[in-house]
Amino acid sequence: MRTHTTILAVLVGCLAVPFTGVASRAEAAPAGCVAPTAEALSGFFDGHVPGLLDRFHVPGAVVSVVSGDATVFARGYGLADREHGVAFDPDRSLVRIASITKLFTWTAVMQQVQAGRLDLNADVNRYLTSFQVPATYAQPVTLMSLMNHTSGFEDRIIGTGARTPGEVTPLDRFLATNMPARIRPAGQISAYSNYGAALAGYIVAKVSGLSYEDYVRQNILEPLAMTRSTATEPVPAALADGLARSYNSEDEPLRLVPFEFDQLLPDGGISATAADMAHFMRAQLNGGRFGEANILSPAVMAEMHQRSFAADPRLSGYAHGFMDRMMNGHRVLMHDGGWEGFQSVLLLVPGCKLGLFLSLNATGGADVLRELMPGFLDRFLPVMETPDPTPTPVATAPGTGSAPRAGFYQPTRHNQSTVEKIVTLLGPHRLAVDPDGTVRFKGKTWTTDGDGLYRSADGGDHLVFLRGADGRQYVATDGPAYQLMSASDTITVNIVIVLGFALIAISALVVLVTGLVRRALRRPRSTTARWRLARLLAAGAAVIGLVFLAGLFLVLTGDTGDYLYGAPVGFRALLGLFVVALLTAAGALVLTAYGWRGSGAGLAARIHQLVLFTGLAALTWFGWQWNLIGWQF
Repeated sequence: MRTHTTILAVLVGCLAVPFTGVASRAEAAPAGCVAPTAEALSGFFDGHVPGLLDRFHVPGAVVSVVSGDATVFARGYGLADREHGVAFDPDRSLVRIASITKLFTWTAVMQQVQAGRLDLNADVNRYLTSFQVPATYAQPVTLMSLMNHTSGFEDRIIGTGARTPGEVTPLDRFLATNMPARIRPAGQISAYSNYGAALAGYIVAKVSGLSYEDYVRQNILEPLAMTRSTATEPVPAALADGLARSYNSEDEPLRLVPFEFDQLLPDGGISATAADMAHFMRAQLNGGRFGEANILSPAVMAEMHQRSFAADPRLSGYAHGFMDRMMNGHRVLMHDGGWEGFQSVLLLVPGCKLGLFLSLNATGGADVLRELMPGFLDRFLPVMETPDPTPTPVATAPGTGSAPRAGFYQPTRHNQSTVEKIVTLLGPHRLAVDPDGTVRFKGKTWTTDGDGLYRSADGGDHLVFLRGADGRQYVATDGPAYQLMSASDTITVNIVIVLGFALIAISALVVLVTGLVRRALRRPRSTTARWRLARLLAAGAAVIGLVFLAGLFLVLTGDTGDYLYGAPVGFRALLGLFVVALLTAAGALVLTAYGWRGSGAGLAARIHQLVLFTGLAALTWFGWQWNLIGWQF
């Protein structure tokens, strides 16, 4: 999936590929910065990467580093293709850069702003003709809110990938027919959105008269001499032989991950070499210039690098699509991405004119990055005695400070209107507030300095509590934001509901077994046929519901990779089983109502029948609560 987690992966192999065609030394470093030489970089990466690849079962990695206006280091490690023994080559091996593609999309947006065709603060509906974004809230969705991931769209995963080119829906039609619901006002809080980036890329295509792929090629890749990179899927034949393969590190032997086509191409569809990504970083660090080409004017590039949103001025935020972070006292603009097993990260340090691109070709790359990045930062971006000033955002969350509230919190990036909502049931974070005001959240202890800013015990992260304009309680951090869950959404309430129903459903088995025993013994019956059928249907509905819940549990805890291509037939059949349970329960209810009087049933049987309906009502509530009834995908 396309992610933004700052951790990524890849598997075995660790033979370094010699680098060629790069500068041997960088420009003089600005004050407070270290000039990274090829020798120092080689010593660092050669000394760490091979061992980490082996440790975390990653076949290979590729890296490039720029300083000033020069590429000072580019090298491949291990294998880009295990099956054919192809070594990683920074000049030749293409990797799927996933969500780092968004930086190209945002650059394209700024190009069209520079050309006067786009206004970052205008309603995006101004640029849309074949479909419109619903006016769910008074605040319109703008290109700025898309860049800041504050559009308010919910998250969707099902159906965003395709196995073959023939399964890929044209971008305009896919955006129109698969628009996520707007679940909060635009501009309020960040919630990472792949759909939002794809919508922005489509708008660039609309106003330029080119397809997204052609636009990126003509206006970014070609000017930057990124000749071994493409925004086209499948990768053009001339480049296909250099495409690295990706793997699942958890399988033994390693499982090859097949090429996955992106239905939302502008959010994650670019494939590029590390050497080409160095060209992109150099342009970003040098006012839009690369050689004799300029992809943006210095003024517009400077604008792009300005912070554009933060939930609180003291927290990390966004800079026109870049994640805006403070690392070792330096301001860092970054993005990462994970797709099809590839794990990649891009860092820019404007104050030091330093850039890093690193990609690994297996899921274990996330662990490699966790281990490698702190060492890289400490070596080449040492702690500044006088930290860079925290940039003041153009916009902050239009909410107010709030006192901490205990409860379960879910990421603001979640689904609310389709069956994907059920995923949020498994991943809430509990927040506790001690009597002395100490907050415990996400495995960390947080204390306040008295001005509403909470710091983790290790001093590395911060959070604030906000009351949004929509009345919701939010926790904003240096990374993702979270919102307080309603009681009905919490795992505690739902476990009670599900377990209660399960016990009732198990008791329904007694009804079925008793009926079979009576038939076998041919005992006389004192109840009417209508009552017996009502009992049978109610018990049957409960048992079917129990089977459904067991199947749902297996779905949620199993491999969900196929859902990227759409809801599998088996899952649809499972939802169909739930409908059968509800229809059976409805039939039992009707027969019970008509046959209650004169049924000949005893008090215990009547009470048990009511208990069964209570359980079935709880099951119905559960299905309604998690959008499992309407089959909304």
